[in-house]
Amino acid sequence: MAITTVVPPTRNTLFTLVRGAMTGGVIGASLAALVVGAVIRSVPLFVTGLGVPAVYALLVFLAGAPRRAREAAIAPRTALAMTESVEAAGGEATSDVAVRFVSTVVPDEAPAYRVAFTQHVHLADLPDYRVGGVVVVQYPPGRPWRVRIVKRPTPEWEERAAGARIDPAPGPILTSENLESSAVGFVRLLAMLLAAAGVFLLLRADLFNEDISAGSPSSTRPSVSTSGSSSTTVVTSASGTVTLGPHQSFLDQGELREAVTALTQDTDAHMGLTVVVQDRMLSVVYAPTGSQTPTFDLHSLPYERFPALVKEAGSSLGAESPQTWELTVERLTGSLAIRVGVTGAGGTAWLEADGDANVVRRTPAR
Repeated sequence: MAITTVVPPTRNTLFTLVRGAMTGGVIGASLAALVVGAVIRSVPLFVTGLGVPAVYALLVFLAGAPRRAREAAIAPRTALAMTESVEAAGGEATSDVAVRFVSTVVPDEAPAYRVAFTQHVHLADLPDYRVGGVVVVQYPPGRPWRVRIVKRPTPEWEERAAGARIDPAPGPILTSENLESSAVGFVRLLAMLLAAAGVFLLLRADLFNEDISAGSPSSTRPSVSTSGSSSTTVVTSASGTVTLGPHQSFLDQGELREAVTALTQDTDAHMGLTVVVQDRMLSVVYAPTGSQTPTFDLHSLPYERFPALVKEAGSSLGAESPQTWELTVERLTGSLAIRVGVTGAGGTAWLEADGDANVVRRTPAR
């Protein structure tokens, strides 16, 4: 049988590099978003870090759907192949073994070529695939490297394989594993690092409590006098924090609204993403300019009713039980929600209220 070599099919190198860069960028940006979102406790950012890879994978799947449909509509090509080498690649603990084959494939109407591919083979069938043996294989038209051995060929092909003699073909070996070049790997790694660095750079103010927008001395106020005692107020372009001094509490009348006013009086950030209040600490995350995340007016909250909500949430713990509490305000689900958790010796009790501080749900301590 006369054998000539086949030229390996050309692949779109530019497309492969671009796809590698996009994949690396998505991986780097998503991992950075997950880390930063967890550190700064930003639920939208953390969810984005989870959602972007899923959306990207879906888009890649949909983009490849037409090609897969075209391949499915075209019958695969059948040819004879001579096994040059057989090597177990893994799976010894199961009945099927991953076997790496190097074979010379001889299509009826195309030049012969060499190909390396991996296929799972049952342990009982391993003796059938000996070096020098001829088998029947199939591959999609236009993708000769995606070779698969036909385990039960038709009688005609089985008879042809039994009487065929094939010599090894010279030339390069195609691979069914679609191994990437070092250039693609380098581009992917570079894109991953650049994307991760970009996310950290954009959110460095939240991570390191820096003001990257104004840069003016008024953006950070190290000390503010509140209710006759010292307290600390820190404001950046993305968040604000008020820490009360000893013998003070945000349950005191007017203390909470006065602190919120201090956080917004020297800035245009009146819309917030979240508000978290503890006994002596208030944290506010401002809504970024152009944010599509649901926000709320920081001045519209019923701060005067917050102490009553904390007291009602902890009523099931008993008056003598030492208690710590935390109140959170957010609109991630679309409607404003106020959640209060009070912890004492009897456990943790929860309460949820609407934007007018009307209680809608209670969870007693257990």
